[in-house]
Amino acid sequence: MIAAIETAPVAPPVSKPAARVGRTKEELLATVSASRLGTWLGCRLKFYFRYMLGIQKPNTPARHIGSVVHAVLQQWSLARWRGAPLVGEMVDAVFDEAWTAVNEDDEIKWDEDEPEAKAKAGALGLVQMYLRETPIPVDERPEAVEVMVEKDLSAHGLPKLVGVIDLVRANGRIVDFKTTGKTPNDELTLHTNDVQLSAYSLLYREATDRSETALELHHLVKLKTPKLVITEAPPATEIQTTRFMRLVESYVRGVQGNDYVPAPSFACASCEFINECKSWK
Repeated sequence: MIAAIETAPVAPPVSKPAARVGRTKEELLATVSASRLGTWLGCRLKFYFRYMLGIQKPNTPARHIGSVVHAVLQQWSLARWRGAPLVGEMVDAVFDEAWTAVNEDDEIKWDEDEPEAKAKAGALGLVQMYLRETPIPVDERPEAVEVMVEKDLSAHGLPKLVGVIDLVRANGRIVDFKTTGKTPNDELTLHTNDVQLSAYSLLYREATDRSETALELHHLVKLKTPKLVITEAPPATEIQTTRFMRLVESYVRGVQGNDYVPAPSFACASCEFINECKSWK
């Protein structure tokens, strides 16, 4: 069944994402994704504002940089998949296009200490660092790039699991790209990303009828001197996949019962819905 993932549609060149709209309860119970589940587990009221009401917030410099870096690495992977790797000035050209195309209609409020020009140079530096230090050979043809995968969980009375996997290397290693401003701790990173990694494992196994060989989180760390930190995880265990299913069961019960309550924590300081939360009754 490996051909099913190899021939699945791959992402087109960089384009502006569709505007987010609110979803009905029926839509939220029809499918579930790792990102939606992660938001639910973090704060149910935040989930309500983001997914049920579809409240849109202005883009931020950090999100813009993350989207651009992700878009460039997507094109880099696609180029290798096509057998025509991006090299030299080609990378800079793709980066410039992505910087303009990603969320082109958004008015981003750039920081005084890091105006747009400085932020752009830093983002390009992140990409260049990754291409220098990546463990992925330039001639390695990916198994899949930015592919949408689904797993039917109806036999368990649960929504369909959906997700987009950034990259699957030729040897069955699942890769997810992340940008961050702090050096990650491997143990904590694996714990906080367990939902996403378990979802990827289930989705990959559904598409290929075989287990992944490993999962890799490639962190592009935005420091004065950028660096690459790779956190590797073995294939998901039965305990992890069972735990994931239990979390989805909790999600279903909560959405069915309109259980949208806040979860005050230190994370509130960076939450885009802090004002809506304060007004919640």
